[in-house]
Amino acid sequence: MARKVLILGASGHSGSAFAHAFAEDGWQVHRFQRGSDPAKAAQGCALIINAMNPPDYHDWARQIPQITELTMQAARASGARVLIPGNVYVYGRQPAPWSAETPHRPCSRKGRVRDEMEAAWRASGLPVTILRAGDFIDGSKPGLMMGRVMLKSLPKGRITALGPPEVPRAYAYLPDFARAAVALSHKQDLPDFAEFPFPGHTFSLSDFAAEITRQTGRSLRITRFPWWALRLASPAWELARELTEMRYLFEHPHSLDGAALAAALPDFAPTPFEEVVAGHLPTPA
Repeated sequence: MARKVLILGASGHSGSAFAHAFAEDGWQVHRFQRGSDPAKAAQGCALIINAMNPPDYHDWARQIPQITELTMQAARASGARVLIPGNVYVYGRQPAPWSAETPHRPCSRKGRVRDEMEAAWRASGLPVTILRAGDFIDGSKPGLMMGRVMLKSLPKGRITALGPPEVPRAYAYLPDFARAAVALSHKQDLPDFAEFPFPGHTFSLSDFAAEITRQTGRSLRITRFPWWALRLASPAWELARELTEMRYLFEHPHSLDGAALAAALPDFAPTPFEEVVAGHLPTPA
C-alpha cells in the first residue's frame, strides 16, 4: 500500500504539525475536506490521522461522537490504521506518572467524552494507535495555551500561571509529537489497539520562567490567572465554562510514563528543553 496519509483537521495545531512531519518523511499527505465523503477520501491510504477537534471545546458531547463515526467510516472503507492524538483528561486526578495501564477515571465532562470515544475505538476492532500527550506547546503557534495565555504578557516581563507556578505538568512539543507519530507509522508489529503515552517534557511554569531568565538575563514576574472572571462570565460564555472545568489540570501535578514509547522507539530523541523554551522567545530585532 502506498505511503499515503489522510489527515482530518489538517489546518489545526496538531494537524498541521502532522502534515509537515509526514510530508518531510516522504508521505503523500491528503487533507480531509469537511463535508466530503470520508470513504472516498481515504481510498488508498495506509494511515488516517484524526486531529479534528471542535475549536475552543465547542459542543464536544455532540461533535466528538460525530467525528469519531466519520473517521471510522474512512477506516472501514480503506483498511487504513488510525492514529489519534490522545489527551490526559481520561485520568482525572489520579497520582502520576500516568501510563497505558492507569485506569480511566475522568473527573470532567470532556474527560468522559474522550473516554467514551476511546472505548468506541477499542470495541470497533479497527487498527488504531492512541498517542497520548499533555498540553501542546510550540512557539510558532501562538494560539496554543502557552502563547495565548501564559506568555501573553511576556513582552511586559510577566508570565501568567493558571495554577500554582511550582506544579509540574506534562507538555508535548508539537514537532516532537508529530515526529513520534511518523516513527510509529513505520512499525508493522503494533497490536490492533495500541496506546503510547508521549512523555514530552514535564516542567512547572517556574521552571519555564527560570529558563527564560537564564537565556535572556531578564527577571520575570509570575502573576495568577483571574479564574474568578471566568466564573462570572461562565453563564454566558461557553469557553469560560469549558476552561473552568479544566482548572484542576493546572493544579494537579502530573506526568506521562515514557517506558512504552521508549521500548517502541529506542532511538527517538526529544528536542532539548532549552531549545523548546528558546522557540517561545521573541526574535531579536
